[in-house]
Amino acid sequence: MHITQLNWECLLHLFSFLDKSSRKSLAQTCHKLLEVFQDPLLWSVLHFHSPVELKKNNFLLGPALRYLSICWHSSRVKVCNIEDWMKNTFQKDICRTHENVVNYFLIQVCNRCPNLLFLSLSGCGHVTDDYLLLLLKSCPNLKTLKLENCVRITDRTLEAVTLYGGSLQTLHVDFCRNITRAGLETVQEKCPSVMLKAERSADMIPDNQPGGKLMLEKAARKLALH
Repeated sequence: MHITQLNWECLLHLFSFLDKSSRKSLAQTCHKLLEVFQDPLLWSVLHFHSPVELKKNNFLLGPALRYLSICWHSSRVKVCNIEDWMKNTFQKDICRTHENVVNYFLIQVCNRCPNLLFLSLSGCGHVTDDYLLLLLKSCPNLKTLKLENCVRITDRTLEAVTLYGGSLQTLHVDFCRNITRAGLETVQEKCPSVMLKAERSADMIPDNQPGGKLMLEKAARKLALH
């Protein structure tokens, strides 16, 4: 029996065992397998491990997407977690490229994936409050939001959670240095049913270009944490 003689459900099941690139390669062999590749039901779960993967045309975003993970921790991407005022020109160029790629992708998610239930952006140092606000508005069924080490988010994201995260059950904001104790307490007060995890976040030093005495005080606080 040729693979194309299998019924639709079997083909979908077969495709589900393949990674994104393998699905794309198989889809290029004939029209019927391309149709299977384009079936939204095949794309209920997506995982990405680098910004480059977001630019590949080997996946489909659609209303069937329920679980989305965009997480990376490679040494090169770590430059995006450095405070902006400390980056050199080369590092700023890298971060600008990553930021544009991620932001464009998140806009597509907002426009195409209203039924998203789970979103992890762990390690994405380019994600900002504005795009998280848009995501919360666009994905009203979101139950889990993981933002560990998303260094650019602030209390504005926490405020957006209280306003638009009506379905949210789990929120992780560990090691997010620009959120405050007051912001966390607001979430706990207004959303008591949300399981909030924020290890070290409110105790970290926020981004602020130092000068004179402030620079010395900041250095002293960093030493005290070790």
